[in-house]
Amino acid sequence: MMKKQDAPEKKKKLRSGFTTGACAAAAAKAAAVALLSGRPVDHVEIPFPTGERHGFSLHSCVCQDGQVTASIIKDAGDDPDVTNGAEIIAVVEQQEPGLVEEDLIISGGPGVGKVTKPGLPVPVGEPAINPVPQKMIRAAVAEAVKEVGDDDICPLQVTICVTDGELLAEKTLNSRLGILGGLSILGTTGIVRPVSARAWTDTIDASMKVARAAGLTEVILSTGRTSEAAVQRLLELPEESMVMMGDYLAYALKAAGRHGFKKIYLAGMWAKILKCALGIPQTHVRHGALEVSQAADLLAELGLDRQQADELATANTAREIYQRLKAAGREDLICSVCEQAKKYAMKRSKLVVELFLVTSEDGVVTHV
Repeated sequence: MMKKQDAPEKKKKLRSGFTTGACAAAAAKAAAVALLSGRPVDHVEIPFPTGERHGFSLHSCVCQDGQVTASIIKDAGDDPDVTNGAEIIAVVEQQEPGLVEEDLIISGGPGVGKVTKPGLPVPVGEPAINPVPQKMIRAAVAEAVKEVGDDDICPLQVTICVTDGELLAEKTLNSRLGILGGLSILGTTGIVRPVSARAWTDTIDASMKVARAAGLTEVILSTGRTSEAAVQRLLELPEESMVMMGDYLAYALKAAGRHGFKKIYLAGMWAKILKCALGIPQTHVRHGALEVSQAADLLAELGLDRQQADELATANTAREIYQRLKAAGREDLICSVCEQAKKYAMKRSKLVVELFLVTSEDGVVTHV
């Protein structure tokens, strides 16, 4: 008699968490509510860029000397992030009317790094609080003002801090990027998705199976939500065609061929497209660190004067390279990089590929 096989073990679903930006926004709202109402709070709910709302329990909320300090303990879910468990703090206080022009000032305190090199989304000299977290903080504090119902409120200052942020930053690449003195406050959606390799590749395959089951022969491979949304607005393909590949470029390209697709629409931002042009198969910084010297050599191969290429090799980030090329009017070189990335994608997938370069500010900027 055949031995009955054990039932396959059910895979554990990895748990998502919250970004430092989301935690900062929640702490800011809690501190603002407490300051304006005079009562500490133990729970807040804030809006996310995706349109969702999520609740946070406060770690602390202390009213003292005309200001409130509130904190959230970051829960990154099952993502192995160095900031998981970090205490994200917001200190909110009122400013004297007439002394400041803005209704809300956002600044960085202890544990939050300062930007010292160009090429990042935040200008040199500013605290490393990225644009989307800043928007989340503003939206969260605006809700606090509305909930309290006081229309005659003096300008507020929000100072974001991270307990032991400078020590935690030593475990990141911040110093290489010129972010000194602490962590960056990051996040584009407010949600941290687990980065387990098996979880990602399983999700890629599952998404492709769904698309094929829907009868689709074309697929959108994107590195993130912003690039995905920008290309989908142009193509208007069925929802099932969208496959989030994250940093798993080579795997996703091969998988598209394996699952029987005929054509790939590849969408990504400059740093990822540049890595694709360089043939770096895994585009996460931990696995495929981009050296700007490599990018400069590639641009020289594509027609950039060697002296100008050497000057670009002094750039701090891929973003700065893009900004310099744009400022010099070298859209031809940007397009050539995209063509090179397209060739790599076609070679890997053995499929027809259309490539879209996307920026968060302008959407699709190059299409080859």
